[in-house]
Amino acid sequence: MATEFLLIHGGLWEDVNAERFWHRPGIVLALRQRGLIVSALDRKSRAPSWTAEADHLANMLPAAGLTVVGGSNGCSVAVRLALQHPELVQRLILAWPATAGDPQVDARTRERLCASGADATMIDTLLAGETLRGTSDAELRRLAIDVGVLPSAPHDAFHQRVTVDRLLRLLPRSTELAGYPAAMQPEFNSRVQEFATELEWFVRDGHGVSR
Repeated sequence: MATEFLLIHGGLWEDVNAERFWHRPGIVLALRQRGLIVSALDRKSRAPSWTAEADHLANMLPAAGLTVVGGSNGCSVAVRLALQHPELVQRLILAWPATAGDPQVDARTRERLCASGADATMIDTLLAGETLRGTSDAELRRLAIDVGVLPSAPHDAFHQRVTVDRLLRLLPRSTELAGYPAAMQPEFNSRVQEFATELEWFVRDGHGVSR
């Protein structure tokens, strides 16, 4: 039976959608060329919470047992989907997880969200969390599925290595995957085939394996 991937794009109240994040860099095509079934859905526009985002996607998903790939802030949506709708998610891949809890990053994000029209309550809700926005570390510790964590390479303030290290400590069944530039960085384009191979390896051979 073919593996089914759900790709959840990054961004937080930004002009980012599945087309820009997953299709244009060639990720959807590269996975489909390997015989994988791939869906890349748009997240709920300007959602008031991560819970609302997860429910929005769950209502569009007929299939269970998905491999869910979150990119950047999409990692928060992917984790919330697995927590709220565990019947849908067989495994997770968290690619370039977004930095949470950093005062400078949060201050810049808060300023941008305010300029985009989010009120103070929404902003507090969206920025709340520990290692990942929208979830507590206790919830991450209870996540009993295989999770691949893929660092940004090189890391930056918004995708810090420390976030990856914390996730690997917290998630009971986690594996570190090879790092790549984030999908929306120009230098990613030359690495798309390697990225797709890494995702395929995790699904078919590598989940739960230390590297």
